[in-house]
Amino acid sequence: MTRAEFLTRLKRGLAGLPAGQIADIVADYEAHFNDAQEAGRSESEVAAALGDPERLAREQRAEQGVKRWEETKNPSAAAGAIFAILGLGALDIFILAPVLMGVLGTLFAFFMAAIGIFVAGGAVATVGPFAGQPGGPAVAFLLGIGLMAAATALGAVTGLLSIWLVNGLVWFGRLHYRLLKPAIETQV
Repeated sequence: MTRAEFLTRLKRGLAGLPAGQIADIVADYEAHFNDAQEAGRSESEVAAALGDPERLAREQRAEQGVKRWEETKNPSAAAGAIFAILGLGALDIFILAPVLMGVLGTLFAFFMAAIGIFVAGGAVATVGPFAGQPGGPAVAFLLGIGLMAAATALGAVTGLLSIWLVNGLVWFGRLHYRLLKPAIETQV
């Protein structure tokens, strides 16, 4: 593979990242080719030593996704980090994705339940005192406030579990990368 082919495939794999990040990553690999050329190595030797450009692009995307999550800690960054990490290992997708989808579905269900309970609690607190509930208006109002408080607690705990899940996936991705890094470095 020539230098141009390698860099083209690398750029194609990095599509979707900010242009500045792509330029920095490509410049780093161009420097590898320049250094090797000065040392008398051919382009095909350097390309073979660097490895598969698509794999390198996936690793760079995962690293950038993790950095973005660590900087912003928002749902978009979490999704980006999760998909970038899942992109690292195709075999891991078959093992991790079904479990991850079940956990994400459960967390989503808890968020929806928290919203539903909160709305129901608001309805009980506002309409209950006028509906002739057993125990009187005070009991209906306090029941509604209690439901809203329980929904808020459920939402907060689900939010914490979601953050722990993303952090666990980031840890998994770093572990995965650390396991692959020695194999990658011995090729270069």
